[in-house]
Formats: sequence, structure tokens, C-alpha cells
Amino acid sequence: MNRDSISWRGYMPAITTPFDEQGKLDLPTLRKLVEWLADQGMHGLIVAGTTGEWFSMNSDEKAQLFSAVGEVLKGQIPLIAGCNAFTAREVISNAQTAARSGFDGILVTPPPYVRPCEQEVIAFYEDIDQATPLPICVYNWPPGTNIDLRKDTLAHLADLDHVVAIKNSTGDPQHFLDVMRALNQKVRIFGIPMNNVGAELVLANEADGTMGAGGVLGQTQPDFYNFLWAGDRERGLAAAAQDSRIMGDWFHTDYTARFGSAQAVFKTALNLQGLPGGYPRRPILPLAEAHIAIVRHTLEELGRL
Repeated sequence: MNRDSISWRGYMPAITTPFDEQGKLDLPTLRKLVEWLADQGMHGLIVAGTTGEWFSMNSDEKAQLFSAVGEVLKGQIPLIAGCNAFTAREVISNAQTAARSGFDGILVTPPPYVRPCEQEVIAFYEDIDQATPLPICVYNWPPGTNIDLRKDTLAHLADLDHVVAIKNSTGDPQHFLDVMRALNQKVRIFGIPMNNVGAELVLANEADGTMGAGGVLGQTQPDFYNFLWAGDRERGLAAAAQDSRIMGDWFHTDYTARFGSAQAVFKTALNLQGLPGGYPRRPILPLAEAHIAIVRHTLEELGRL
């Protein structure tokens, strides 16, 4: 497999996972959310990623989550399952569940918390590569793993049979560009900033898309790519400006939240717009009123409230 084995590109949000007020998985709200996202023209969805609170769900709940999303959208747009875990064995089990639900690929970070050495990171992905039924997107997520994967390490992983993409959420712009230019002929590269720099990369066909931000602005976010692909740079950058506004108001440059947690921020943004956000699950807490006001102010400024 390589970049040509898949069609993933454009804006593929890492979506939230709705829970009810008691912390139970809220499948009816989930179905409404993914139907709305599909209607808004998302180019694909990431389910049970960092934004999806994978860390607070057990294997049975993930199976329910993948099954519910697959029932609604399999075969319609690319579905990527967040399969993160501490062991390759559990990642593979999650991947098998996702495959049965009609998913098209998996997203995997190095084991969180562990901070494995480079040799251990490579062995972890090699074990997954040998047993996964689905294509792999390697996820470089330094805030969650305390590792910013080196270009040479990512190059080694890009040579594995099932690796087709890299989501490079490094906070180092030069590192992103170095990896992109070294590997974009072999695997698809995600992590493009939705701004003028990102537009240049899209127009030059140097990188493939963005995975993030929960799709909370609806059609505006995939329209960044739609307009650029159609040759309308001005309208593409106008769409990008709205995404840049929420990222600047709500997040630091390393993609961690300025207040509360990212999952609660995105759910608040959905709920304020009358969309199916639901509640976060502990340890993630709902936003404080002062922080809800910040999210509301941004959405008002963007004309969404």
C-alpha cells in the first residue's frame, strides 16, 4: 500500500463523541451528528480520535461507536477509526472491530504516556502493520505522547506495507514541512494549516488535507479545499479565516486548548449552535461559564449565532 491506495484528502474532521449527562454513550445524538457532518460535505471523518475521547471508552463502547457510524456512512465517505492504545495487540483488536463496521482505515499514535524510544516506536507500528486489516495513518501527536516523531522515524514507518498517510500534528512548522517534502510522494500528508501557507501547499499539491477541529463550522471547513481545488483562492482563504479564528481564539499553537479541554470546547461550540454536541465524559469536564462565553463570542463574531 501507498498514497495511491486510498482517496483520502481534504477536510476530514476528528469528530466528538456525544455522551449524555450521566456519561453514557449517546448513540442517537452520535447518529444525528455524523448525518449533519456528512450533509455539510465533510471529505471524511475520524472517529474515536483524541477529540473523540477514545481514552475514556472501553472496547465494547468503541465497537458500538464504530458500528453506529458505519451503519450511517460506510461506503459514502472515508471513515478512519482512532485505534490508539498502549499495546499493539489492543490496537489490532480495535482495527478488526472497525473493519467489521465498514471503516476504511485506522489512525494510530505511538503508545501514550509510555514515551517509548525510537526502536520501540518502530516495533510497535511493525507489530500493527503485520496484523491490521486496514490501511494505517500514523499520527504524530506530541501533546498526547510527549514524542515528536523524527523525520527519519516517520520515513521508516512510511515504508511499512499498510502505512498510507501521516497526520503530523507537530507544533514545529519547519518539521512539518521537512517531513512533507521528504515523504509526500510515498504517503499522504495531513496537518495543513487552514491559512495562506496551507493554501500554497494545497495549490502546489504538496500536502493532502487537514484532520481536526471537529467540523464545528460545518461546510465552511471543507470549503477551504473545495474552493482551492476549483481555482477560487479568494473564497478558499475566506473560509480558512473562519477556521483560523476559532483555532486562534480557543487553542495554542501546539493544538492544546487555551481553556478547559479541546473535547469540551468543540462540544460547547456545537451545542451553542443548536447542533448535536452532547456532554463530555469525565475526566473531561464541561466548560466553565466564563469559557462558554469565550466560545459564544467567537461564534457571534463569525455570524454563526
